[in-house]
Amino acid sequence: MSHSTTSHSGATATAGNRAPRRVAVIGGTRYFGRHLVTLLRDAGAEVTLVNRGSAPPPPGVDHVLADRDDEDALTAALGDRTFDAVIDQVLYTPAQAAVARRVFADRTPRYVMTSTMEVYDPATSPLVRTTPGVPVSEEAVDPAHWPVDLDLPWHDPAALVRHFGGEATSYAEGKRQAEAVLAAGEPPFGWASVRSAHVLGGGALDFTGRLAHFTGAVAAGRPVAVHERPQPTSFVRHEEIAAALVAVAASSSVGAVNAASAEPIDAVALSELIAGQLGTTARYRPAEGADHAPFSFDRWYPMDTRRAGSLGLSFSPLGSWLPAAVGEAAAATTAEAGATVEVAATITTTTTTVKDV
Repeated sequence: MSHSTTSHSGATATAGNRAPRRVAVIGGTRYFGRHLVTLLRDAGAEVTLVNRGSAPPPPGVDHVLADRDDEDALTAALGDRTFDAVIDQVLYTPAQAAVARRVFADRTPRYVMTSTMEVYDPATSPLVRTTPGVPVSEEAVDPAHWPVDLDLPWHDPAALVRHFGGEATSYAEGKRQAEAVLAAGEPPFGWASVRSAHVLGGGALDFTGRLAHFTGAVAAGRPVAVHERPQPTSFVRHEEIAAALVAVAASSSVGAVNAASAEPIDAVALSELIAGQLGTTARYRPAEGADHAPFSFDRWYPMDTRRAGSLGLSFSPLGSWLPAAVGEAAAATTAEAGATVEVAATITTTTTTVKDV
């Protein structure tokens, strides 16, 4: 697949832009995706949620039930709908991107993909090179020149993991190649990819459990598994990544943009912050192979956010929101632990009663 760079002169993405009038969100049923949908709706947009029925849309949101991997079914389900912008929360492979190009070519002038900072992980591709101490800019992974192989088993996640030798590489490469398909040739719409840092905040809404892993371990006095020299990583608040997607959808900016608070931190600093809030002491143990805390890394790839700033996107300093996110995660962990104890007690009581009878 040959690629060429498409640019729009004077393109900007400002956080003050109003939401597009008609927006389709593919996915958007969990975590910051659901916040994205309600943010658009409350800004006055006509929102259509496209998913397979895993969750109903919020009130006031249109619903299209379809499998985005089934091109014919997706085309039929959309009917004659057109949109000012599409925000794709669940675009993971170049095969999905190829379907999206065809299905939405005449339906929208604007297509925004939620991507990830994992495209920069040097452990997932020999083509990615980072310099310790230097934040990684968007040019480090250029979709216009990234190789695409549509013959890989993109519809079989287990086969992909085997092919790439791990889930992290499969995920990162899928995102890189998906961006490359959107960028290829003469795209049928203005496209952008928002490369999100690790998303935190929202307490129980965060289904990943990654921050809860830290708060739970520190609260219980369990040692956190970290690398000998843990490298920092980038984070973004869940509400702010949703707002950034809305802003980019309302703009005409083309290509990739990093979305993160500017200050990266490592797993030890995160653990110490949590310990300080909980009034306890963080304990550590050496990471061994795949056994390490979720945000402990032995390689460098925090993101450069200067392009985001040049487009008018702004993200709060880490220190202004991370403590609250930690508090939310700690509260959710405590509530979940209490619910588990309550359920266990109920089960024990019921069993005892049955035995007594």
